[in-house]
Amino acid sequence: MPNPRTPVIVGVGQFLNRIESLDQAIEPLEMMMHAVQRAEVDTGTGGFLDQTQSVRVVRGMWSYENPARAIAERIGAVAAQTVGTLIGGNQNQALLSATAMEILAGKFDLVLITGAENGNSTGKAGRAGVTLPQTPAPGRPDTVFGAEQQPEHHEYERAKGISRAIQVYPMYDNALRYERGETLYAHITRVSELWARFNDVAQDNPNAWVRRNMTAEEIRTPSSRNRQISFPYTKFMNANMSVDMSAALIVCSLHKAKALGIAEDRFVFPHAGVEGYDHFSASVRDNFHTSPGVRITGTRAMDLAGIDATDLDFVDLYSCFPSAVQIAARELGLPEARPLTVTGGLTFGGGPLNNYVMHSIARTVELLRDKPDGYALVTGNGGNLYKHAHGIYSGRPPRTDFQHDDVKADIATLPSRECLPEYEGQGTIESYTVMYDADGPSIGHVSCRTPEGARTWVNTEDPELVQGMVSEEFCGRPVRINEGRLAVFG
Repeated sequence: MPNPRTPVIVGVGQFLNRIESLDQAIEPLEMMMHAVQRAEVDTGTGGFLDQTQSVRVVRGMWSYENPARAIAERIGAVAAQTVGTLIGGNQNQALLSATAMEILAGKFDLVLITGAENGNSTGKAGRAGVTLPQTPAPGRPDTVFGAEQQPEHHEYERAKGISRAIQVYPMYDNALRYERGETLYAHITRVSELWARFNDVAQDNPNAWVRRNMTAEEIRTPSSRNRQISFPYTKFMNANMSVDMSAALIVCSLHKAKALGIAEDRFVFPHAGVEGYDHFSASVRDNFHTSPGVRITGTRAMDLAGIDATDLDFVDLYSCFPSAVQIAARELGLPEARPLTVTGGLTFGGGPLNNYVMHSIARTVELLRDKPDGYALVTGNGGNLYKHAHGIYSGRPPRTDFQHDDVKADIATLPSRECLPEYEGQGTIESYTVMYDADGPSIGHVSCRTPEGARTWVNTEDPELVQGMVSEEFCGRPVRINEGRLAVFG
């Protein structure tokens, strides 16, 4: 018989607010309440949320101080612990794993987790010069979950103006292309076909933000609706943050779930959760086409659950950009041709910033209810392929108690690379991207390797060079760097 303290997800709720005008906008706190109410209904019973012992809200871009307290008061759980988190796409899965461990240890029997983002209505309001109202939610959470880590970008990256994910993830994809020996055309065709398969999944997900069919050609071809952002990515290959979405999870001990009268066909069990961090910045990683953090974190999660990649019926790889999915799939031994998302990913399922993974967990729960003997892997990623949190789920109880591990120390010992603030001399282009403005290619960000194997960053605004970079392969080409200027040969 399973341990009565076994953690189990008994209710999930998702809410999407599509607005035609700003008077239809709903603030994130109200969106969370909509998701909470749906999660309660999803349990098949109700009237028990006042028994919640901890309310946990994943940090969003809103300015609430302690939304968990406001939610606790609204559901009648006035004595509940309140929890917030730090920023990061890893926080949902990491928080779920921590919650499972606390339930297993007897600290809690009933926990509510929720979060929301309103990037769509906020963007519309900003363009209209309107400030959306927001209910005060004062105070400080009893606990703030998550540990402060190093900044997402190395100081030498920031010195070159590299401070956004849209500048770094395309460099990973260009490095993947070169490592695979693909032509530019073969690469963008394969990647757009991968993203078209994500779109296919979104069309079957009732809570996906974009459910219209999009072909691979439409995804990869620049247009008035699909501008080029950074080589090789168009808008439709980027996370879609212009969404108003919320989600909620109700997590209980098995004993509490049964005491509440929740039917067992609603139960989905976390089996294992693992966290691990890659070296903090692209600047110091060994290369741009692998992720030891993903490999070690995911492999350990599967090992703890007693399964391997071939046992996975459902997979949701964190999908902020195509390179993140490709690297994770290779590291975990997952064929690109198999479904790698349950939502449609952050482009089509919707990318509510830090709260995406709550939606992927909620969708995973729905799918496992229909296939309770199956196994699912959910991955979270914070920063630039930096902070990883992976979870294994099933509709059947785990063979042993929920397992948790932290593999950061194992990853920290792996090879890194020296990054130089400036460099003069010969080198080789490791990877690059070109950023676009309204007039076309504007600036190239280039990572070069020195003959000694160190890495250095160079920018170029030379029109001939940046135009060449988007039409020819520049990875692997010899260069000379002189007073910050890049000369490319070959």
